[in-house]
Amino acid sequence: MSPLDHKQPPARRAALREAAGLEARRVQSPPVLRGQDGEGSVQVHQDADARIDGAKVFSVYGKGGIGKSTTSSNLSAAFSTLGHRVLQIGCDPKHDSTFTLTGQLQPTVIDILKEVDFHAEELRPEDFVTEGFNGVKCVEAGGPPAGTGCGGYVVGQTVKLLKQHHMLEETDVVIFDVLGDVVCGGFAAPLQHADRAVIVTANDFDSIYAMNRIIAAVQAKSANYKVRLAGCVANRSKDTDEVDRFCDRVGFKRIAHMPDYDAIRRSRLKKKTLFEMEDEEDIVAARVEYVRLAERLMAGTDPLAPQPLPDREIFELLGFD
Repeated sequence: MSPLDHKQPPARRAALREAAGLEARRVQSPPVLRGQDGEGSVQVHQDADARIDGAKVFSVYGKGGIGKSTTSSNLSAAFSTLGHRVLQIGCDPKHDSTFTLTGQLQPTVIDILKEVDFHAEELRPEDFVTEGFNGVKCVEAGGPPAGTGCGGYVVGQTVKLLKQHHMLEETDVVIFDVLGDVVCGGFAAPLQHADRAVIVTANDFDSIYAMNRIIAAVQAKSANYKVRLAGCVANRSKDTDEVDRFCDRVGFKRIAHMPDYDAIRRSRLKKKTLFEMEDEEDIVAARVEYVRLAERLMAGTDPLAPQPLPDREIFELLGFD
């Protein structure tokens, strides 16, 4: 069933479209490329009206499959148990960021906009925002079809919709869960809104290599935006020696450690956050770590400015003989 079936009849909707034609065309217009944003790049600069004010904003990045959505959802749940009003925005065409918070896949903002021919004035908050565990508001921005469009445009339209419907005015924490380790201007767009960027990694070469590239992307954005690095979360890792060695070398910091608990895998299968699972030793321990991380981020972390390594140096640091 379409999320818009309860809305105005077709004739009324057509009249609304005609009356709001100018605004609708403006919604569809691509953002303007202006100026440089990092060495050798030209990026989409954020409209001043798109700033997220009042809430603490975090962007979660990391290698594909490293557990960003699990980390983001459990972190959202942790923030909510501390009494904060939380909004999580999934920025992946797979739109699976929030399914453990809501118990199901949510339609994406881009798909919902398509249903109304990108006439955003026809949408209501309940069309694209779902309330999940403990009141966490969940949005799946989605993304353009493979090989077309720009993820940054999708993120921008999502934030614009949230602001138009005043959804950010009663929010204490916003978490952007960003796909993979893509560091192009489009998927770096959440960094334009964030106060702090958190990188999820594992204690292995590929994950740390991706983290090194993400650090470079955040540092480029920090030249023109308020975003700074908060630190990294060692995820699915019994040990943290390689992560810590990298952090010591570049001036970074590990701010949490989540061992490879089977309970986390089972929570995904059950479509639940760890905060909804039965009390087991591993589950309780993981909850404590997520709450500790939420408290640390809410209290404010030092603005880190690590120096990413050239590719050859990171191979020499972490590679095997």
